[in-house]
Order: sequence, then C-alpha cells, then structure tokens
Amino acid sequence: MSKPSLAASTTKKAIYERIARQRDVPKAELMDEFRMTSSSLTRLLEEMTDEGWIVEAGLGQSTGGRKPILYQINPTQKVIFGLEISRLYSALGLFDLEMNTLSFCRWTMDGAMTPERLVNYISSSMDTMLAEHHLDKSKVAGIGVGAVGPLDRHKGYILNPLYFPAAGWSDVPICELLENTTGIRAILENGANTALIGEHWVLRNDNIQHMLYVHAGTGLRSAMMSNGNLVHGAVDMEGSIGQMIIQTDGPRLHNMGNYGALEAFASVQALEKQVRAQRNMRRDRLTSTEGLESDVVHFDMLVEALNQGDPFIHEIFTQSASYMGIGLANLINILHPETVILGGALINAHRIYYDTAISVAQKNIYYFPEYQPTFSKGILQENAVSMGAAVMVFKQLQI
Repeated sequence: MSKPSLAASTTKKAIYERIARQRDVPKAELMDEFRMTSSSLTRLLEEMTDEGWIVEAGLGQSTGGRKPILYQINPTQKVIFGLEISRLYSALGLFDLEMNTLSFCRWTMDGAMTPERLVNYISSSMDTMLAEHHLDKSKVAGIGVGAVGPLDRHKGYILNPLYFPAAGWSDVPICELLENTTGIRAILENGANTALIGEHWVLRNDNIQHMLYVHAGTGLRSAMMSNGNLVHGAVDMEGSIGQMIIQTDGPRLHNMGNYGALEAFASVQALEKQVRAQRNMRRDRLTSTEGLESDVVHFDMLVEALNQGDPFIHEIFTQSASYMGIGLANLINILHPETVILGGALINAHRIYYDTAISVAQKNIYYFPEYQPTFSKGILQENAVSMGAAVMVFKQLQI
C-alpha cells in the first residue's frame, strides 16, 4: 500500500485533533470546517476507525433527516507518560489520549536525588504503572518531560539550573538517559511551558488565545501563549522573570543575579532568607517560629506559622505578595494576556498571598478596569506540568 501524501496526512491529523477537542463530532460539522467532499471525509473517517484512532459514539440529534453518526477519539489507542522535574519534587503520570490520569506518583528531590537515581525511579515506576493496567510498552506513545530550565530542548538537555538539592544537575542529557533506560522516546520542554500547555488543554473549548502562566516557588518561572501558540525566545530562560528589577537599590538573592530583582522579594528562598535575618536581628518579633535555629528555617515551617496567625510571618508573606503583584503588572502591561494563571508553593501557601498579589497587580494594570485579565490558580494546579508534558506528546502523534 502506498503511503498517504503529506497533504492527506496533515488533513487526517487535523481532523483527529478536531474530534479530540470537542468529542461527539458529527460528520457534517467536519465537512463544513474542512471543506471536504462527503466521499473523501468518509474515507478518512473509515481509515481512522479501522486503525483504532477513533470510534463511533452513537447518534446525534436529527436536523430533518437521519440522525448523524457521532465520532470520538479512542482514548485507549495509546498511552502517554508525563514527567515533571523540579527542584522540590518530581512527578510522573500515565495518561490516556483524553488525558485521563491512569496512574500518578511523586518523589521528593532531596540531596540524594541525582539524575541517574531519578531516572532509575522513573523507569521502575513506569514498569509498575504499565503492569497495573496490563499494558505493553508498545502502547506508549512517548514520554513528555517538563523540567526546570535553562534547557536545550532540541538536544534534550537540562543545562545549568540553580538550587537543585542534589549534585549532578548540570548538562544532563535527560532525554537520552530516559530513552536508553526505558526504550521509549522522550521530548523536553521547560516546566512553565508544559504547565501552560496543560491548563490551555483543559480550557480548550473556551478558545483562549493569550495566556500567561507564572510559577512562584523556589524560583520564579513564567510562560506565555499568544494566538494559541507558545512564545519561545532566542534562548530558553523560563526563570528570567525572577531577574525583573523592581527596586533599583534592592538586595540580591544569594549574591547572584540583578540587584533588586523580583526573586529577591517573591520566592521561597527570599522568604526563608528574610526570616533568618530577622531572627538574628529581632528575635522578639517571632512568636510561632520560636525554637527554630536561624539556619534551619524552612518554608513549610513558615506556612505553618502563617496558618497559626503569626503576625510577623503574615507581614512577611503580605510584603512578598505585594512585590509579586508589581511583577505581574509589569508582565501584563507588556504581554496583555486574556488569562493569568498563578501556581507554585508561594501562591498556594495561603489565600492571603494569592489575593494580595492579584489586588496589587490590578491596581497597576494600564487601562484597568477597561482591560481586565482573568486570574486563577488554574484547574490542574500541581498536576499541570506533568499533564501538559503528556499533551505535548499527544500533539506530536503520528496518525
């Protein structure tokens, strides 16, 4: 049998993605959108049905004649792994083609979690997940990886990210390591981008074209989508938002980066550093955090103190959120997104952080209230990176 032409293959993939986006799609709707003859479309639909990519899903409402056949994608035709690699934890999900989560696991990224050890954990977990669902590796379409940058996504390398607890996270050929260990193709993108891909996927019926994603955790990361497409710069530096200068005579974080950069005020490390400094200078200001040595102040302890109503910790978080709001307003005034999604440990620590950041941002948005982007924590939240990584593989399926 001869191979289909490039045009036919492209049309076939576009029709498949159209069915995946809506579910329960009648043939007449596809004919109108793709301007195909009935016989040509019927041939493609029969081909995809025979190959197992789509299934007939019953009959739709009649518009005067026979009830139309409805089509859906077959979610079990393939499965996809989505992997998140971050400084605090890594997570692996197994998804079907409708992005339903079949299995999920998470690992803490401690001082012993080198790249080699993580890849071994991933490989073992993949085998376990496939066995649980009685699936062979031939069913796996690929591994999507969303990782902390900077990256060389074309070569599949994690370059030189800061603040990993374990050694060895520099110039890591992560895709090669995964492929050699698991035998499954891997593709790489920065984690902020895959989070945005994931959140955009679950909102795909809303037809949002311009989205901004900001992740505030150990560091700051951002991603932007314009006209439904990711915005990639000349270099892959998802963390550059942290170097936005918001106070020209301000501090630096760990004596690196710009003076007065946003990360020095609105990051997990900045809060820990500020509390340690205050413990040394003004111990009397701390109440719920008494008993902590100045060099062992960790973020989870601060969140606990915040939830217990510690006034000093409340002040620290509120100030940080105000700076975050200024940074958000700067991005919004440049990029003009319809929707702004905020994620990460800081955003989810307490409602006061999220609310304060949004309030300050809105006060500094040009043309507000005429122009009002929608703010949210997203639908997927902490699972956005791994699911978005799986969606990335889905979009590259060969139909």
